[in-house]
Amino acid sequence: MAELFDAVLSRRSLVKSGVAAGAVAAIPFSFELAAAQDKKVAWMITDTAGLGDQNFQDLANKGGMQGAADFGVEWKVTESVDQASFVPNLTAAAEGGANLIVGVGYLLGDAITEVATQFPDTYFTFIDGVADPANVQSVVFKEQQIGYLTGIVSGKLTKSNKIGIVGGQRIPPVMRYEVGFVAGVKSVNPDAELIIVYTDSFDAADLGKQTAAAQFNQGADIIFPIAGATNTGVYLAVNELGKQPGEVWVIGVDTTQDHLAPGFEPCVGVKGVDFAVHQAIGQIASDTFQPGLLDLGLQEGGVSIVMYEGRVPADVAALTLGYQQAIIDGTIVPPVDDDTAAAFEVPPAPTPIEGTPQAPAPAASPAA
Repeated sequence: MAELFDAVLSRRSLVKSGVAAGAVAAIPFSFELAAAQDKKVAWMITDTAGLGDQNFQDLANKGGMQGAADFGVEWKVTESVDQASFVPNLTAAAEGGANLIVGVGYLLGDAITEVATQFPDTYFTFIDGVADPANVQSVVFKEQQIGYLTGIVSGKLTKSNKIGIVGGQRIPPVMRYEVGFVAGVKSVNPDAELIIVYTDSFDAADLGKQTAAAQFNQGADIIFPIAGATNTGVYLAVNELGKQPGEVWVIGVDTTQDHLAPGFEPCVGVKGVDFAVHQAIGQIASDTFQPGLLDLGLQEGGVSIVMYEGRVPADVAALTLGYQQAIIDGTIVPPVDDDTAAAFEVPPAPTPIEGTPQAPAPAASPAA
């Protein structure tokens, strides 16, 4: 997935895809100018992490750029420097002619509610949270499901029986990842110790590196990073340990970041942020936009797990796929918060699903 980062633009900038103003003035045929003016506009507003996080925000931008190309929609991005800029950025997009505004990140919830109420004729897609206005499509994911499955892999792979979690802020999507992961680990390895540290930041690679290094020093041999751009610091930390893949691991979250520490990522809990944005753009283009709640999990194709062949043993992969099927069937329901985590009972191990191929290990690629 290294191509995800090829088109990442500099942070804190206004990015415009499509025909620039100067180019429009130079078009010699009036029907071409009219076509450019009639083009629908989808406009992404980032949270404070901005583009270049090689994770959540970049996934949304990837889906937006692909949707623009596939459906003939203009794609724009405004990066938010702080939370105070959420409302002004959303308002500027609405006043600037956006047909669809994509707010990316749970922290934009209050701002989207405020601005969507003021602009009822503009559609909004809110990624990772729920907002009530009738013109908002709220997209949430069942992170607990892929947290659980990556926890199964981690519980089977650990040799030290110490596993770290590096979190950003403990907002609901991150909490679902965390409690799902812990439940997965405990389902196959009840003796494992979880070292959980929250950095209170989704944009602090140095803090992610420092936190991960401390967890490795405490004996953790696997780290599960759920902190946006802060995740990159975890990969930097593993690079500096002087160890080989298999001695320590970093679990991929949302998308692969294997290129940051080639060989050290045994599996990825994939979150379809790009899929959701692409779908919303398609709906705008076809005048079929669907406001309301979308809750995307394994059954809906919104989340998935990728296990790399040669890194995850075949028996562990088969067991994990058995757990995956049990989640899809509803016989295992991973926890979503502290209350459901406290009530969660370790289920009997399901029948492994043999013969399902794993993904090939990604080729090493340079960091963006």
